[in-house]
Amino acid sequence: MSLRIILLLWNCQSKRSLCNSLQEVNENSLKRLNGYLENLQKPGTRSVQPTKLTFYVREIKDKEDIQKDILPHGFRSVSFTLQTKDVLTTVMDVLKSCSLSTEHMKGLKASSESPKSRQPVAGHGNPFYRPIKWDKSYYSFTGFRDPEQELEQAKKVEPTLSLWLRNHEKEATKKQNASVPQREELKRLKKELCQKFALEDIRWQRSWGVTHRCCQLQSLSRLSQQNPEAVLNLRGHTIIFTDQSGMNASGHVMLGTMDVHHQWTKLFVSLPSYRSLHQQTEWLKERISHVLGGIQVIDIERLGPVQPIEEHFSILNTFHKRLLARRLALHPRSLQGLAMTLENDRSSPSLHEMGHFIIPATCEPSRLQTFLQSMAWEARQRIKHRNQLQAEEEEVLLHCLEGLALRNLSKEPSVRHNQMIPCCRRLLEVRSPLMEGLRVEVSHFYSVMQDGDLCIPWDWKG
Repeated sequence: MSLRIILLLWNCQSKRSLCNSLQEVNENSLKRLNGYLENLQKPGTRSVQPTKLTFYVREIKDKEDIQKDILPHGFRSVSFTLQTKDVLTTVMDVLKSCSLSTEHMKGLKASSESPKSRQPVAGHGNPFYRPIKWDKSYYSFTGFRDPEQELEQAKKVEPTLSLWLRNHEKEATKKQNASVPQREELKRLKKELCQKFALEDIRWQRSWGVTHRCCQLQSLSRLSQQNPEAVLNLRGHTIIFTDQSGMNASGHVMLGTMDVHHQWTKLFVSLPSYRSLHQQTEWLKERISHVLGGIQVIDIERLGPVQPIEEHFSILNTFHKRLLARRLALHPRSLQGLAMTLENDRSSPSLHEMGHFIIPATCEPSRLQTFLQSMAWEARQRIKHRNQLQAEEEEVLLHCLEGLALRNLSKEPSVRHNQMIPCCRRLLEVRSPLMEGLRVEVSHFYSVMQDGDLCIPWDWKG
């Protein structure tokens, strides 16, 4: 659906009729719209940053009320800010803002407002649900999973692991062998850039293929040759290739993969200001920890949209001011060793199964104190259990890697410790020779990835 909207907007601009400057504005806005819609469809999304868009669209002559905005090129400018929280409302707002017909959307709108549509359709019970349907090439380019393909795979009778390996081992081996030169090039480029600019690390938030990762590093390398002074500001940082440019809550530099070199350069020039803001967030965390008995405020890398440093600072600042308004009676070290995250869209505090607290930024201080004190013992027990599971997983993963002679063994972030451990143990019991020398990723479905990585579900059938 959203792909059609983007194409419709693209057609409205009539590239041949636009001057270069207007065309560039439209292209950049289309990229930002694409990223906004993409973030809305991700599982676990809590909030999406307001996004301002400007389009130059062909003037509709019978719309007298907007004649004043007409440009000499026969186009008019349309500017608006997206602050919607679902895909349908976003698409409707974009169409209306650009004076495009919304007639074909009425059926979808009525369907979404029906009682049945209000029932939850996404989550643990339906992990393949996505509100946006993209062209197949989109998934190849971005590295995202194709939900339609996954759904078709899930509908089929799930094969046994041995049968699936017999049918796909040759394909995986062929793709893996073909990707070896690119893997070596990726390794070389990453090492070269890290050494040249004293980078802590280079990471990717998405599962892009090796070829795409190489292209991203080559792009950064070219920019460093064109503007070496700006890139020097990267020293000591970790770079993450992701959906947007900026700095995240952990102080890592984010490079938006859809941004152009000019936008990256502007970011590099602004890094001293970003570093100052990050230092202020660290100071706020220390003050919050001091007030709350030594509990640590942490940032957890998520599968969904990354939290920019500006938003993180705003949340911390708001929370800190609320704490200062009330004098809490917490012993300075009573909550030492515990951790918490701050969320902007939560209404009540909770304790995660991994042992960290999830606290609303607007939580009333006295209520927060009562909750933390009452759940502190349970939090320590969960942390202890998590650490035991993590150590057990690392041990069994190493045994599995060596025992099956795998080239690599990893898991998707959504696979939990208590799923990975029995999966590895069962693999050791079966010891299939067809897996020897392969790169295996434990996931939720069977698949051979574009670079030969073999995905198997954690609960595979024998």
